[in-house]
Amino acid sequence: MEQNNDIHQFFIDVNRLTAATTQAPVKRPREFTCFSYDKYHNLRLDDSSLKWYYPPQAHELPANLSAGFDKFDKHDNSQDEHLDSLLTAIAHHEQQTGEAIDAKFVTWRGMMTKFMGSPYDEDGFEMNATLFQDCVFIEENWGFKAGREAEQQQQNGSWKGPVSQQQMQFWGYKFETLATIPRPWGETSREEIENRDGEVVNNKEQYCSVVRSEIGGKVLCLGGEVDAIWDCKPKTPGAKIDWVELKTSKVIQSGRDQFNFNRKLMKFWAQSFLLGVPRIIVGFRDRDGMLVNIEEYSTQKIDEQVRRESSSGKWTWRPWVCVNFASEVLDWIQQTIRADPQQTGVWRIRLQKKPKTIELFKVEEMGHGKILTEEFVNWRTRLAASNRSQEGTTMMEIDHEM
Repeated sequence: MEQNNDIHQFFIDVNRLTAATTQAPVKRPREFTCFSYDKYHNLRLDDSSLKWYYPPQAHELPANLSAGFDKFDKHDNSQDEHLDSLLTAIAHHEQQTGEAIDAKFVTWRGMMTKFMGSPYDEDGFEMNATLFQDCVFIEENWGFKAGREAEQQQQNGSWKGPVSQQQMQFWGYKFETLATIPRPWGETSREEIENRDGEVVNNKEQYCSVVRSEIGGKVLCLGGEVDAIWDCKPKTPGAKIDWVELKTSKVIQSGRDQFNFNRKLMKFWAQSFLLGVPRIIVGFRDRDGMLVNIEEYSTQKIDEQVRRESSSGKWTWRPWVCVNFASEVLDWIQQTIRADPQQTGVWRIRLQKKPKTIELFKVEEMGHGKILTEEFVNWRTRLAASNRSQEGTTMMEIDHEM
């Protein structure tokens, strides 16, 4: 891909965003479809990989989060999966309803989390975007991500800590294994529950929720992994679901630890806010990876607490800044891409740190790169042609009656 010299810029004015007295309107995310990856990471258009939350009991703590690291069945993320599975799930839903979804943005929850955190981001990011049928599809720029991960691996080679970075990443997956069961409690055997510590940890298996939401009047379709459900999934489409987001964090032992944890809560909150996850469960571990206690946080109450204590110095972020910036930058991306006379091609979205700016520029003049699958484009083209044919038939019937 070659960079276009015409770079559009959106400057991030944190002071202006912080001083805002209103927040862009938001509509609750509603799941309209879902999909699963099985234990081999094969796509299934169902909820077969859904997990139920059932935490370790008090007598089982502390628990060793490093146990089983040598047998970790880790997903190979060396291949760019683009939006493929999300598009497949959307097309499957549309084939059932006979209508295209009304979203103006389609992306993974992780990309929206990055937008919301941009005013406070210190790392930068890159994404790819394309316009198709008046909808902007956004994916992560895998090349940038892979380069960043390679740099981190080089840094890990000189890591002097008592535990490797890879093992610390494993702790989160181990906590998910210890805190979930594959079926409701009443349908899960005592043996399965008590033997979770010896279960091989597998991060290939995932349940992904696909939701419709709105921020600032823009309709979004977001796909993202959900760790577990608290009770049961309602049968009514679009009903609230008592999802659970599972996280691990270092035990809080000082004021500095609390300050750092408050910063981490921004990402926890944003991820949960975007998919409509009401509960965040944090497993606190010591420096050696021993799970010592578990705390529950309400996504809504985190928002309320930060707003209430915004002048206390305890928090380095503001919820309304995250929401308003996401709304503004999506407006800008949409307007800029729509204004392109070609109405096609691939765009790069990039966060620059100094000065803090979102850049948008074209990297492919024609087509959609690999952001959209051929199957999805063909499906949407057939659907649009069918709808036009039906509209034409209806108009002919009206003219005949007149």
